[in-house]
Amino acid sequence: MPLLEIKDLTKNFGGLAAVSNVNMQLEDNQLIGLIGPNGAGKTTLFNLITGVYEPSEGDVLLSDNGQAVRLNGKKPYAIADLGLSRTFQNIRLFKDLTVLDNVLIAMNSKNKESFVSSVFRLPSFYKKEEALKKEALDLLAIFDLQDKAENLARNLPYGEQRRLEIVRALATHPKILFLDEPAAGMNPQETAALTELIRRIQKEFQITILLIEHDMSLVMEVCERIYVLEYGRVLAEGTPTEIKANPEVIKAYLGGEL
Repeated sequence: MPLLEIKDLTKNFGGLAAVSNVNMQLEDNQLIGLIGPNGAGKTTLFNLITGVYEPSEGDVLLSDNGQAVRLNGKKPYAIADLGLSRTFQNIRLFKDLTVLDNVLIAMNSKNKESFVSSVFRLPSFYKKEEALKKEALDLLAIFDLQDKAENLARNLPYGEQRRLEIVRALATHPKILFLDEPAAGMNPQETAALTELIRRIQKEFQITILLIEHDMSLVMEVCERIYVLEYGRVLAEGTPTEIKANPEVIKAYLGGEL
């Protein structure tokens, strides 16, 4: 079965269908793009998959040790524990904590120390604490943030805050990473660096990435397959070459004329 399967997913807000009968499949170690005009339902779809919203209809199924786990109705933290992690359009860091502490909080959500060890500060507690700190610093080093480990997150430049948010998502050891407009607000140089970073993440971490992005050059350059949403429905799906040549996509999203 696919790593993640979305079947006939629908979300109604009153009389409005924000997402309607969406079907998608994600396999291991794929880099998939999700594009569409503003208001097409892209972030709503992310929110349905990651438990922020509950579907009105349809299913979200995750392969876990060969078994299909239905994610409908599960809380976001439970879905994160199963291996789905995400970033947001608006950066959501703990801005008054250090860069290192932002990563350690994410790691500790997956590495819960026993109550007795924590309360009595047994040797195992300090050993685990040091191991997590080393892992966090190693992860920051991959993203060239190790020298900023003791800086407050709020003091990082915008592009580095974006990178830190990705580091924090990766700190949970996800099977699937959802990136919601990671290039938003970036200048061309920062976007070019992000493009290389996304490639590096997939290569080094061997995970599946689902990317929402308005920067078409980034999407076309890094994604293997692309889904196009319009009015909450899948308008098209295919390789970047197929999507660029699809007349319906050109009409609806790329601004061309038939």
